[in-house]
Amino acid sequence: MTAAFFLLFSWFIVTAKTKRRFVAVALVGTFAATLISPPRVEAQGSLVAAIDAVLNVINGIIQTALNSINGVRSAISAFYQSVVWPEQLINQAKSQVSQMISQYRSQMSGIFATNLSSATLPTPQALESVMRDHQTSDFGTLATDYTNNYQAVPGATSASSDDRNLTDMDDALAMDNLKTLKATDQAVDLTLSVADQIEDGASSAAPGSAPFLTATAVAASIQSQALTQKMIAAELRQEAAGLAHANALRKRQATFTGQLGTEIQNLLKHN
Repeated sequence: MTAAFFLLFSWFIVTAKTKRRFVAVALVGTFAATLISPPRVEAQGSLVAAIDAVLNVINGIIQTALNSINGVRSAISAFYQSVVWPEQLINQAKSQVSQMISQYRSQMSGIFATNLSSATLPTPQALESVMRDHQTSDFGTLATDYTNNYQAVPGATSASSDDRNLTDMDDALAMDNLKTLKATDQAVDLTLSVADQIEDGASSAAPGSAPFLTATAVAASIQSQALTQKMIAAELRQEAAGLAHANALRKRQATFTGQLGTEIQNLLKHN
């Protein structure tokens, strides 16, 4: 190929008629010869030797290290699957969780959804319905239905100031506890929903995720206990208000008794 190129190049030079054309043909031929001519044999040998050296390192030391690493990883994986997170026992636990969910969830949901309403008249039915709706956005409706059922506080000309104060306080405390009850019912619904999600997660959880599910369950349990404590506090407030109401009546009786004694003494003095 090189000999043919030089013969063709020589013919172009011979047939060149002008000096400018001769120079142009010479430059083009020189450039083409540079591109066509192969590199030196020594350079090719050095490059091939360097590539062979790199391949020998990769296939030798590095390959051995990679095989060792893969062996360790396989051993660790087998250890986790057989000792730390045995697949058979994990699947057995998941099956038991799914069985418990299908066995108890519907029955428990039925208990929570049981209709306990007992009022028979329209006004009490309205109050009972709003008391049991597990909502906190209708406190105004609750106050209206409560007043319709238990009547408003008597006017200033209809009862003494003591009676009006006692009545107003009893109504206020009853409303407070009813609002707390509605808020607690709403929170209980959320807690039950979280419990269902934890159960569903336990039936399909990946190995190693049990601590996260446990932490979530503990947090939900603490929240449920806080709700229970809140309801107990509401009950204690109701008991305290009942005692205060009873003591107020006793105090009024003592006052009336003292006033009666004074009136009797005044009558005796006049006689």
